[in-house]
Amino acid sequence: PMADVTICKIDTAAQLVFGWASVAVRKDGTVIVDYEGDLIDPVTLETAVYAFNLEFREANEQHSGPVVGSLVESLVVTGEKLAAMGLPHDALPQGWWAGFHIPNPVIFAKVVAGEYTMFSIEGTGYREEVVL
Repeated sequence: PMADVTICKIDTAAQLVFGWASVAVRKDGTVIVDYEGDLIDPVTLETAVYAFNLEFREANEQHSGPVVGSLVESLVVTGEKLAAMGLPHDALPQGWWAGFHIPNPVIFAKVVAGEYTMFSIEGTGYREEVVL
């Protein structure tokens, strides 16, 4: 699953990083199950991302410490949105594409050096038993 949420683009001049922050369903329709055995459906992910965008919009380092970055771009891709855009259902994964500005030079250098290669979304949720 790590390959699904890697940082895909780095703009060194503007200190911006972009990538899939969370992928619920791969382009081929495979539902992602994470390392803890959890999955999130696209509708639940969309609701959670909207709450993050409205209430938080900030990033820290390794889930602790001070704010080191701010959200600059956010798109939740769902099957419904792909259809509305006139794109095939398998044009993109269903998930959350995000971009963050990381003005802290020490943290940004870790991204550029490849020490930080992916987003890790911090949050809480409720587990429900799901049969795949």
